[in-house]
Amino acid sequence: MIDREILAQVRRIQVRTNRMVTDVMSGGYTSVFRGSGIEFDEVREFVDGDDVRSVDWNVTARTGRPHVKKYMEERELTVLFVLDISASTGFGTVRREGREGRRTVRETAAEFCACLALAAARNNDKIGMITFTDEVELYIPAKKGSQHVLRLIREALAAEGKKEGTDLAAAIDYATRVQRKRAVVFVISDFLGDGYEKSLKLLGRRHDVVAVRLRDPHTRELPKAGLVHLRDAETGTSQWIDTRSARVRDAYATRLREHDERFVSMLRRARVDLLEIAPERSVVEPIMKFFRMRELRGAHG
Repeated sequence: MIDREILAQVRRIQVRTNRMVTDVMSGGYTSVFRGSGIEFDEVREFVDGDDVRSVDWNVTARTGRPHVKKYMEERELTVLFVLDISASTGFGTVRREGREGRRTVRETAAEFCACLALAAARNNDKIGMITFTDEVELYIPAKKGSQHVLRLIREALAAEGKKEGTDLAAAIDYATRVQRKRAVVFVISDFLGDGYEKSLKLLGRRHDVVAVRLRDPHTRELPKAGLVHLRDAETGTSQWIDTRSARVRDAYATRLREHDERFVSMLRRARVDLLEIAPERSVVEPIMKFFRMRELRGAHG
């Protein structure tokens, strides 16, 4: 049975993101993401100006008159979310708007998925989802329809993983196996693991892949909060950290900066775009910025 509070959260996300979808659509969704290619439409007689390379020689030989194959762009897209639901996504320090409690990374991820899924549905595209921890937890094949979108939002928000760790390579490899038709694939995680570059490169050869990185502000910068007891949600290990120490905060910032540099360099090698989402801000602003970047890049070849 689905928890009543979960249903209420799904409804809140649907209402909130519905208002954003118009901005996302007008911001360039249909121009940024293309269909999977061209598909055959019909054979017709050759006319002046037709490309001789499009001649259908079988039909030409059969009829005795030159005919050409006509194609049209396949506009329909398939969008696939590969969503990290490991224990670390339950962390959150940002206050919820108008409600008690803190906004988790998982809730921000659900709102991002809802915004893109509703935009895709409005464009009559198919949407699917893979959720993962250190194993693939759930695969929902791509389909159309508003009820399907609501199910995806619910799973993004509330699906419980049987495991707590993160294995990005296993999830990406699974996506490569099950998604045969070219798709736009959003891999959504904090990307703090490693060992997945080869898998990401292979996925990027077959699909238009976007790495969506979500990190709580207190994981991006260690706050000056005195003596703090930290526990790793995925491994269970814990330790005390004196955040008053400038040396400790600087060491943390250095390690994070070095990790970020390696991460960005790896995405560049894999030819995968990066979209950063901050839980303390609206998800629409970075999506629109990303669209503008893609459009400008397309305009300049």
